[in-house]
Amino acid sequence: MISSKYTIRESNQANILKAIIDKQEVFRAELAATTGLNKASVSDITKKLLDDQLIIQTRIGNASISGGRKPIMLTFNRKVATALSFDVGYDYLEGMLSYIDGTPIATVEKERISVDSTNVVALLQTAIADLMTHNPSTPYDIVGMTIGIHGVILDEQAIFTPYYDLDTIDLKQQLMDHYSFPVFIHNEANLATLGEYTFSSPLQNLISISSHSGIGCGIVEDGILKIGKHGKSGEIGHTILYPNGLPCPCGNHGCLEQYASNKAIYEEFAHKKNLEYANSDIIATYVNQADPDALHLIKKNAELLSIGINNISMIYDPDIIVVNSPLYRKLPIMIDYINNALSSRFTKEIIVRNTLLGKKAILFGGVAVIAQHFLNIRKLKFKECGTNLKIRVATDSNSK
Repeated sequence: MISSKYTIRESNQANILKAIIDKQEVFRAELAATTGLNKASVSDITKKLLDDQLIIQTRIGNASISGGRKPIMLTFNRKVATALSFDVGYDYLEGMLSYIDGTPIATVEKERISVDSTNVVALLQTAIADLMTHNPSTPYDIVGMTIGIHGVILDEQAIFTPYYDLDTIDLKQQLMDHYSFPVFIHNEANLATLGEYTFSSPLQNLISISSHSGIGCGIVEDGILKIGKHGKSGEIGHTILYPNGLPCPCGNHGCLEQYASNKAIYEEFAHKKNLEYANSDIIATYVNQADPDALHLIKKNAELLSIGINNISMIYDPDIIVVNSPLYRKLPIMIDYINNALSSRFTKEIIVRNTLLGKKAILFGGVAVIAQHFLNIRKLKFKECGTNLKIRVATDSNSK
């Protein structure tokens, strides 16, 4: 049964629903075989799921070889609800409204802004209002909102955000004061990893490296996201690259992200070229013009990041490592540099690739959090999420 508008609690319902999502289209007898429940229980549960509009009957299947009635095929109702997801950096904000299966409806982007504790709620409220103008009519409406924060998150509270002061406020409570649907606060690298797991990879063990203002990684083992006792699992940006090196806001010296993050290469390139600022577009332009400074910096960046990738892979031995970075998406040759640098017998079989979700990996991870909560399914995978569909963009004067 649905105990509230926002979540399904009954485990057998969730098991049946997961089997339907996994199979994409299935008939009742197959569900009984897959879940181990008897046919009567499957019939009762699927009737309830149909009544709750969580599944729909799609077509008449083929009869078995022995004859008999043709089965009615069941599938998940991908448009049963909608979700809001945000990626909040220190100098940008991105948001997405999607159906519960991740199919995008609309996005909003604000770049080259300053985000801090005094304006983050107002920025989010404006973005939410923009997105909600595109919200379609669904049986359950918006069933949750996820906020991705660049920092250490424990129990949905930011406890360390090195490049902005969001660790000084209770963002979750402030948003809950304004909205009736559930609000989830998560680390952005963990969300990117969950997005990859749920929407782009058939594998059960993966790591996603996120390089933005800092460097973090999310770790999924056997389909479960690992965050550690204190929420610090995967903070490879704060592993030491150079003892007694550059100071880091975490208190250490020589942290990996002081040398290999996007922020680090942007600042170094802007200084070298006497530019007001640099980003992935600017560096890619110089690289495409064979500028020697740009070529040197991207190769150095990839080789330094490969050290962090080598270290984390030695601990977790994943099936695949995904890189989530606007610079690496613009310049995929940087992935080649990483793979070339991973030359030991321990790392030669590791697959390193760019994200398949583009710049929206964090946003898709936010949708995955909401879907897991709403459907009560932990190891949830959507084989098709509509990531290639054209989406509407909610714009304002600060949008890209």
